[in-house]
Amino acid sequence: MRSNALRVEPVSGPVGAVIHGIDLAADLAETDVALIRDTLFDRGVVFFRDQSITPEQHIAFAERFAPINVNRFFAHADGYPSIAEVRKEPDQKKNIGGGWHTDHSYDQQPAMGSILLARELPPVGGDTLFASMFAAYDALSDGLKATLEGLRAVHSSRHVFGTDAKRQSDPADDLKGRLRNAELATQDAVHPVVIRHPGSGRKALYVNPGFTLRFEGWTDEESRPLLDWLYRHAARPEFQCRFRWREGSVAFWDNRATWHYAVNDYHGERRLLHRITLEGEALA
Repeated sequence: MRSNALRVEPVSGPVGAVIHGIDLAADLAETDVALIRDTLFDRGVVFFRDQSITPEQHIAFAERFAPINVNRFFAHADGYPSIAEVRKEPDQKKNIGGGWHTDHSYDQQPAMGSILLARELPPVGGDTLFASMFAAYDALSDGLKATLEGLRAVHSSRHVFGTDAKRQSDPADDLKGRLRNAELATQDAVHPVVIRHPGSGRKALYVNPGFTLRFEGWTDEESRPLLDWLYRHAARPEFQCRFRWREGSVAFWDNRATWHYAVNDYHGERRLLHRITLEGEALA
């Protein structure tokens, strides 16, 4: 359902926009789907407030944009394998997503987007930061852009979700039960360091601290100085926005154009969000 108050409100200069006046529980008109898609491709992440949607409606909304990628590492909502739980209980210290990353960059065809719905929230805290990789690329010097254009980078899930991940041998790690199927973290992927966004045609930086290991053909030691510089550069505050969640809030972000970071500042409180990930395509 579209209201008379339909409008798009940018959140910061380079990234993020709140779309007002759309009810995600409704059977959306094609014009509304097009507006959401166009704004997503332009702003990197779109937000919706005060949504009351069932898991079935969450799934139906996601399927208007792409097929659903069933996450193989997260626990899922009871009865809904296509909805991953992003959960932290009051007695747990670690959160999911507590560092800059891009979802599924370790896949051969990285996820197009992710749609996160707030179910239960702490009284304060638990915000999510987003950073624009369009803006990060645009701010590079012409010389560095030329250097990066010829590079590809290796991405992996092994060191985060796999059987050899450091957290697996850490008795204090409390992600156990929330992250599963470590034996499935066997795939590495190689992607261009600079991609051309398939929806907008804009160039974006495509490396991230969570899953990028090295440049293809380079050693880890050779790669580390340049990757670390790119990570510091891309995390500059002027490329970011900060989203404060409320129950019923939805964030829909484009994994080809953004990083995100879940802030872990609500110890002793419960936080539960439901995430659906959307299939993408090979990047060029």
